[in-house]
Amino acid sequence: MPNLEDMDSVVMELVVNAGDGRSSAIQAIREARAGRFDEAEKLLKECEDALLLCHKAQTDLVQAELQGEKVPMSLLMVHAQDHIMNAMTVKDLAVEIIEMLKHQKEGEN
Repeated sequence: MPNLEDMDSVVMELVVNAGDGRSSAIQAIREARAGRFDEAEKLLKECEDALLLCHKAQTDLVQAELQGEKVPMSLLMVHAQDHIMNAMTVKDLAVEIIEMLKHQKEGEN
């Protein structure tokens, strides 16, 4: 469970992991566009790992609140949640784009 007394570090952890996930997803698209699908898959895995860290922190916060702890809501927390949702959307789109690029490549061969 996160230390609710140090919410700034929890929020920064969310922002950093979401940013890492988003960056990995974008890089995965670039690698796939260059035909390096194995590297693209590795980057998608890195993205998923980063988003799992976000999910774990979010789940811990939800559980803390369900147990009666006051989880402070701030503009920074909202910002972190925006980063997470953005990273999740980019990851989903990256998966679809990479699949399209794979099918395109197969059609060329």
